[in-house]
Amino acid sequence: MLTQRIWSGNSLRNFHYLIACPQTGEALAVDPLEWRLCLEAARERGWEITQILNTHEHGDHTGGNAGLKAATHAPVLAHAAAAARIGGVDRGLHKGDVIRVGRTVELECLDTPGHTMAHVCLLAHTEQPALFCGDTLFNAGAGNCHNGGHPAALYETFATQLARLPDETRVYPGHEYLARNLEFTLDREPGNPEAAALLEQARRHDPATAVVTTLGEEKRFNTFLRLENPTVIARLREAFPDIGERPDARTVFLKLRELRNRW
Repeated sequence: MLTQRIWSGNSLRNFHYLIACPQTGEALAVDPLEWRLCLEAARERGWEITQILNTHEHGDHTGGNAGLKAATHAPVLAHAAAAARIGGVDRGLHKGDVIRVGRTVELECLDTPGHTMAHVCLLAHTEQPALFCGDTLFNAGAGNCHNGGHPAALYETFATQLARLPDETRVYPGHEYLARNLEFTLDREPGNPEAAALLEQARRHDPATAVVTTLGEEKRFNTFLRLENPTVIARLREAFPDIGERPDARTVFLKLRELRNRW
């Protein structure tokens, strides 16, 4: 499997992805808002975009569908429950569906509600697994639930799906928010050395060459994957005294998401 991350350079800080078969050069474009950049990247590598996938229905992920489809005639894939809102969807996806790209690439469709209630992530069961996670999981953060989502559903997605993936899984999110998310981590856990070191790097980096983290690394500096950390819980109790001495993981997640909403 060949993966090309494309930095949009726009104010929304979108990442787009091309996932290609090394044998045939066929490629899947993921959330190609800046579709011309995706088309140019594919042409530079000698790839042909043969499918378009939206992780969810928000316009900053679907806005390039029409242009890229007109240029490539590629079918559009999205969560079956989001198809009507997106429009022009050729294949509605369900949990466990497999997306095949060329002869060699197979991507498992995960049904991952929370940011919206019709969100999919793609999991590549390669030698080093890869997760294309849209706006569900960010580097050092979690998606918001403002526009059609629900934080309790997001917690369940994290707890029952994402956190259980292999630690070596590479994380490919839909936006570059690393520095801001790390600042939140350090506000919640000031003594986290990995977050502090990575923040210095994130403040200086070119988003086009931003680090690709693994899930194991995320568990060391992503507050939303550190729900049992004593410092995180103690500082959360300062803001929410009613959570008690031993809040469960769901309560910690929901209160962290509530804090992040206004932070």
